[in-house]
Amino acid sequence: MINKFNIRTYACVIKKNSVLGLFERFRGNVLLKFPGGGLEYGEGLIECLTREFDEELNVKIEVTEHLYTQENLIPSHFRNDEQLLTIYYIANILNEENFKILDSGIEKAEWISINTANNPFSLPSDQIVFNKLKEKYL
Repeated sequence: MINKFNIRTYACVIKKNSVLGLFERFRGNVLLKFPGGGLEYGEGLIECLTREFDEELNVKIEVTEHLYTQENLIPSHFRNDEQLLTIYYIANILNEENFKILDSGIEKAEWISINTANNPFSLPSDQIVFNKLKEKYL
């Protein structure tokens, strides 16, 4: 039974017609996802996104626009009692020279071509957003 919300915020960082993706290990699976994470109590959406980039990738970001807010029910794949709410932004990394993976759960970061025919992202909301990026940038 779903009785909790899990609010997540993510950023699409675009560079040379590619988007930054993170390969993260979670419960024995490697997932390709956008950078970002879970909102903490007392935190705003942009503040959360800024914190996540700092904690996980050692960089500062500038959010430039809202891209997508999930519209349909998405139950959590990992917690049976949670409903996800995901919000995506377009952002720029301000100090790319400091980019370093700090989170041990992230196996690697990769620039994913927006031109790719298949949708390589693992999670349903990320797949929707990747398709929106294709519409926006191609």
